[in-house]
Amino acid sequence: MNEHHAPRIVHLSWGQMEVALGEQVQRFKDCKLWPQGTAPWDWNESGTRHSPGIQPADVMSLLSPEVEAVILGRGMLSRLGVCPETEALLQARNLEYHLLPTREAVSLYNDLVRQGKKVAGLFHSTC
Repeated sequence: MNEHHAPRIVHLSWGQMEVALGEQVQRFKDCKLWPQGTAPWDWNESGTRHSPGIQPADVMSLLSPEVEAVILGRGMLSRLGVCPETEALLQARNLEYHLLPTREAVSLYNDLVRQGKKVAGLFHSTC
């Protein structure tokens, strides 16, 4: 995959992320990224709360046969949990996945995109 066609996170600060997809830059508080797209991550769609955390439905919306790795950014202070069912889903799919504080998650995501990997991710930009 050509990295220039994958979204890249170009800025991260508390409460804001900027994502470049081609020439377009979008701003988000929380976002979902997949190999050729971006969207705001609306926790209300799946009932996500800090505890128990990222729901399987949040991740399912990103998965396609082309996705090779999933990065879950748990917030700047790692206060966002990850449901055990979410990890079980990723393990059952035999996918590489990483649960990291958001700053580290963004760095790894961008590194994997540069390497040409097809990566999906969820990123929370506050706590």
